[in-house]
Amino acid sequence: MPRSAAKSRADNQSRRSVQAITPPTEELEAADIIPVVLTHSQWTHILTQEDSDEAVGEIMEEVLSKVTEGCFKAYIKRQITPFSVSWAKSYLTQIVEQHILCPDEGGVPEKTSKTEDSEPLPPPSDPWVKGSVPLVMTSPRHHAASQQDDDIAQVPVQAEPRVNRKHDIMPLTKRSPKKPEKKTTPTTPPSYNYQKMVPSENQEEESQVSVNGKRSKPEDAGGEGEYHPAKLSRRDLYKPPTAEELNQLKEAESLFHCSLLKMQMEELLKEVVLSERRKQQIDSFIQTVTELLRTVPDSPQVELSDLSWLSSAVKVPFLLVPKTTKGKFHMAPPASVDLIGSYPLGTCTKPRITVDLAVTIPANVLQQKDVLNQRYPRKRALYLAGLAQYLASSSDIGSMRYSCLHGNRLRPVLLLTPSGKDSSSFTLRVHAGPPPGFFKPSRFHPQRNNIRTEWYSGLQMSQGSSEPPTPHYNSSVLGDLLPRAHLQFLSAVSSQCSALADGVALLKVWLRQRELDQGTGCFNGFLASMLLAYLLTTHRISNSMTAYQLLRNSLNFLASTDLTVNGISLARDPDATAPSLAEFHNAFQVVFVDPSGHLNMCADMTASTYKQLQHEASVSMEFWDNPTVDGFDSLLMTPKPMIRTSDHVFQLCELVKLQSSCKKMDLLSELMDHSGNYVQTALPFILTLLQQGLGQRIHLLTHSLSPVPEWPVESEAPKHKDQPPLSFGLLLNPELAASALERGPAADSPTAAEFRQLWGSRSELRRFQDGSITEAVVWGGETMCQKRLVPRQIITHLLQLHADIPDSCIRYVGAMVDDVIQTGSEVPSTGEEESLLVVQSYDDLSRKLWGLKGLPLSITAVQGAHPALRYTQVFPPVPLKVGYSFFDREKTSRSLVPKESKPCPAYITPITVICHMEGSGKWPHDRLAIRHIRTAFHIRLGVLLEKQHGYTCKPCPAHLDVWKDGLLFRIQVAYHREAQVLRERMTDKGLLVVRDNEEAQTLEMATVHKPLLTSTLHGLQQQHQSFGGSCRLAKRWLGAQLFSKDITEDTADLLVASLFLQPAPFTPPGSPQVGLLRFLCLLSSFDWRNNPLIVNLNNQLTAPDYTEIRNDFMASRESLPVLFLATPKDKKQSLWTKRAPSVQMLQRVVVVAAESLKLLEHQLMDREQIQDVRVVMRPPLDAYDVLIHLNPKQVPLLAQAVDPHPVTFSRGLMAGRIAPSGGALPVIDYNPVSLYLAELRDAFGDLALFFCDPHGGTVIAVLWKPKAFVPIGFKTSQMSARKVEVNGEQANTIPNVEAILEDFRILGKGLIKSVDARTEKWSF
Repeated sequence: MPRSAAKSRADNQSRRSVQAITPPTEELEAADIIPVVLTHSQWTHILTQEDSDEAVGEIMEEVLSKVTEGCFKAYIKRQITPFSVSWAKSYLTQIVEQHILCPDEGGVPEKTSKTEDSEPLPPPSDPWVKGSVPLVMTSPRHHAASQQDDDIAQVPVQAEPRVNRKHDIMPLTKRSPKKPEKKTTPTTPPSYNYQKMVPSENQEEESQVSVNGKRSKPEDAGGEGEYHPAKLSRRDLYKPPTAEELNQLKEAESLFHCSLLKMQMEELLKEVVLSERRKQQIDSFIQTVTELLRTVPDSPQVELSDLSWLSSAVKVPFLLVPKTTKGKFHMAPPASVDLIGSYPLGTCTKPRITVDLAVTIPANVLQQKDVLNQRYPRKRALYLAGLAQYLASSSDIGSMRYSCLHGNRLRPVLLLTPSGKDSSSFTLRVHAGPPPGFFKPSRFHPQRNNIRTEWYSGLQMSQGSSEPPTPHYNSSVLGDLLPRAHLQFLSAVSSQCSALADGVALLKVWLRQRELDQGTGCFNGFLASMLLAYLLTTHRISNSMTAYQLLRNSLNFLASTDLTVNGISLARDPDATAPSLAEFHNAFQVVFVDPSGHLNMCADMTASTYKQLQHEASVSMEFWDNPTVDGFDSLLMTPKPMIRTSDHVFQLCELVKLQSSCKKMDLLSELMDHSGNYVQTALPFILTLLQQGLGQRIHLLTHSLSPVPEWPVESEAPKHKDQPPLSFGLLLNPELAASALERGPAADSPTAAEFRQLWGSRSELRRFQDGSITEAVVWGGETMCQKRLVPRQIITHLLQLHADIPDSCIRYVGAMVDDVIQTGSEVPSTGEEESLLVVQSYDDLSRKLWGLKGLPLSITAVQGAHPALRYTQVFPPVPLKVGYSFFDREKTSRSLVPKESKPCPAYITPITVICHMEGSGKWPHDRLAIRHIRTAFHIRLGVLLEKQHGYTCKPCPAHLDVWKDGLLFRIQVAYHREAQVLRERMTDKGLLVVRDNEEAQTLEMATVHKPLLTSTLHGLQQQHQSFGGSCRLAKRWLGAQLFSKDITEDTADLLVASLFLQPAPFTPPGSPQVGLLRFLCLLSSFDWRNNPLIVNLNNQLTAPDYTEIRNDFMASRESLPVLFLATPKDKKQSLWTKRAPSVQMLQRVVVVAAESLKLLEHQLMDREQIQDVRVVMRPPLDAYDVLIHLNPKQVPLLAQAVDPHPVTFSRGLMAGRIAPSGGALPVIDYNPVSLYLAELRDAFGDLALFFCDPHGGTVIAVLWKPKAFVPIGFKTSQMSARKVEVNGEQANTIPNVEAILEDFRILGKGLIKSVDARTEKWSF
């Protein structure tokens, strides 16, 4: 029992004992405590009852204290593990961050003041110094203070100036201090009071300086502050956690694996919210603009089409089509100026800071009938032009430009920026609108017409026909009536949920990274706020949720709710004139109704845009909970442009052609509804047409959102045809996208006519093997390269047939980069067919090896170990037929050898095959003896293959070459214990020591790791058809940029494999081109210094494995390769990158990859570019010191060059059928360029680095090593390629560059064309 409880119980007992000896009640009953009201017996009864209640209360307090203490201990025990892990993670993060010193940018310069600074407070004391007693600072008390003052003095008292309130000292308790409540906007936002918001300089000085100019100090300040212990009762010390604290604890426990993501989001919010300094600048500019707007002069009334009152320096931001309409107009000061939008709600975020200011057009300028025939939109535009004309004379206004609200040409806005250095920091967007309630909302019903056909087109409506509805025009006008009501609604909702602003900010960042928040029909920040408000009002999320939970629930709602089928509404009690959801669905593709019940906030959004939004939300939810994925980076930090997200992209370039499309598709009513915007009129119908034609070939069809136009106030509004090209993205279904057959319904089916109408002349009747006769469309394509472009054939045919858009207006960029790996002059191919031939020939050889008879030991495994067998060889080997007259013959084996007078023969690639033999006690335990046994097996295998199958074979000590089907297979026999034997060594004392060494690692890499990698990636190719093409493009880029020695083939294949195995935030690449773009993005953006790249082959790694790999990586970072790749079989060493790249070369790769990605995406998406995409494959040679130009005749792979040279000579090949077996053995693996490079690196590797494109490169680039040119003392043993320089009495040696260059020529005689020394960096 606690001492306090025991003491209280003893006091109660003593009190009861005193009460027991009190005089009898009869003697006291005569005297009432309060006459007639309260007798003495009643008073005694009250005291007894109070004592009983107090005793019960003390018992309950004691029980609660014990229970709370027990719960607290149990909770601490449960949280000790996650807390320890979280603390360790934070501690390690701080250690890593300490290695990166960021430059101090300095703070904001303080305002100068004529008065003295306030005296700083004494620093708070450390409680551990003063006996671990929490202390608070109080002001000294007067000696005449009463006992009540003494009691009050125990409470912390603030005794500091107003300007230092942020240094408040809080009592130290076991509970975290309660966070201050966020200030929320009132439910009904009043007109903006700028005098209260921005204090004047005099007010600031009065708050800090007293009348006599001396330092101000608190009224109760005396001498030095005194420190007193903060007396906390046991109840306060063990007070139960609040609901907010319990929610945070529960969230950290249930979402522990996402706690890091939650903390990262909180840090992101600090970066995107506006600073106080920026808010002050914005408020000051708003005040200036508001004062200017209130002084706008009146102008005389004129006809609506009369613009004589407007100066020639200001144009009307409106396309006047038709030219004239009825009505009168005059300028007048605005009825009111109010803040609307995200800024007053606190949801305005960086980097694009836009503040909305609503200007109310006076009621006497407008008329009730202005809703007809664009009268109101034209008056709105004229009013903005009048404001621009008046503001142009003010020096406080920087630049003025026109724009359109979310791309809607009927809703122009005026963009203002401040003058001076803050001109680009934020933009003030001025809206003009009617007074609230000026137009009846029922006038804007989606089924009503407000644009007359006769006025717009000049055509008379036939009798009996009704005017077509104008829902999009109606929603544009109605949107100007409701911004203040929307602000009030959102203010009321945000006051109930403190985290709403942060949740909206996170959702806006998520939308911005996916390019969904800007443009016509976008899902902007206003819709994001309304979506969270809908989830709150429908109780799908609670008011106590954090921003992290709000984002998660909003994405989950978007992923699971299809607003194109089932719209939602914020209207709780709409009036009788409000449209129903069914009426909204009949008029619009996406339905999200505002609180008034009259406005569809998604009126301009297409179904494809919402489907894209749904898809992105679904993908985000898939990897959100995956502990193996960096959720924060994938969710909020990785941009997703269309060219990198979609598998195929095409553009409609000449948008003026869409006018004829509207005519062909009979869209006059829709064109009138969109006020002549033929781009937005035709777009939904084109999307529907393409979706119907592509069908199951695609998972998703997206389109770019037309950018919001901006133009100077002195320029006319841009025409619709001036927009950039419309871009469309296809997310392909890899199983059906390349199918050459489009099978339709049966000939007698009711839908056959619809099928024929869709495909036109391409549809024909065909009989299939199952006996059915159906409609069908057959597309051309022999190779995979051609079949990959079947969607292009479909798109061009449908647009030409139904929309009158010719092929010349379509720019298809789905496979433009594939040209760099194409082979074949007659039928182009990108290597898929050649790789398949190699794999089929290998499978046949493998079966024959298994079936060989006469071997002393049986074969246990046959494995391929060559990139061609996993479909990733840049240029796969092709079957060759050799012309014998081009070669000489070897005397003994009669094999072919090259002639000196002839060009270098065609390069024949040896395809490595590992043949494992069974284990046996007859295998020796000596390394040399094992090699002899392997050589004997090579000889025996060659004899058997030649005898039983007629193959031409050539055995060697290290391998057996087999000529089969015009391909060369290099078989290597392997013994599984040989690597262990190589690690064993006998000491002088007779002890057996096992140590790893280079020779054992090399053997294990060749016989174990490479075959395993080949078989694994072969399986990955079967799952993803574009994997091989992506690898070939990636390695072609590495070779062209001279990085193939640093990023090896195996490393590149693993890097590309990671894009398919963990594609977040994307889906796996569906085309080689997008695979290359993401490969360049991975190289340039991944944090190689602080993170390992984990390639989860075959999905063998679990979440604990990921944690283990990352922990081991951080513990041993300094000793690990700079580019660390972890696989299920290699978690700690990164065998594939152990030798390369170096730190300097990786930095170079990252820089070049970033520039290549930027340039390539620009080339693909900008139709004005005249250069081809091969520009990213041409390396910058200016940075190299020496260029060695090679003779093209001696480069065997010249045809594979990025820019192929014209070939006028033969390389000893013949056309015709290739024999499956027999014939002389050709020249194998003969590449003079690679042999010459090996000699240069061996002889001069300590002086320079050598680079060359292995695929037909005709230039060897040389880069001197700076350390090699530092003078060193003279030594006779270190005079190789050096010369002596004598300075006084000291003799030093430096590299002899002239002699080295001459050695380059001598070593490459016959191969070298010239040596070009471009720099003299060695002269230092």
